[in-house]
Amino acid sequence: VQLEESGGGSVQAGGSLKLSCRKSQSSLHCMGWFRQTPGKEREGVAAIDTSGITDYADSVKGRFTISRDSTRNTLYLEMTNLRPEDTAIYYCAAVSVAYGCRAPEIARQADFGYRGQGTQVTVSS
Repeated sequence: VQLEESGGGSVQAGGSLKLSCRKSQSSLHCMGWFRQTPGKEREGVAAIDTSGITDYADSVKGRFTISRDSTRNTLYLEMTNLRPEDTAIYYCAAVSVAYGCRAPEIARQADFGYRGQGTQVTVSS
């Protein structure tokens, strides 16, 4: 499985961005997004299972929405009301459902599943 993110960029605080992740083939993985900033611990942002059940980190609840289009093998992350602390490289990941499909597991299991190359999101104040 190969993953390719797109949609990152630079916005001002309060702005919005929508990230996309194209998956090379359909699968039964738990899909999600995690982010990483130099010097900080990797953070699982959002996860979605094959039934469409979602989970979010507390830091993004109410602002970010994860969704998937199975017909297009594409995962999305719609980010609104962005804050400077959301600045990071955002990675798409596909992980095993064996540990549950939750945002923290996306970050923990990404190195054992599949992940994209990342896309930079920069939010200025």
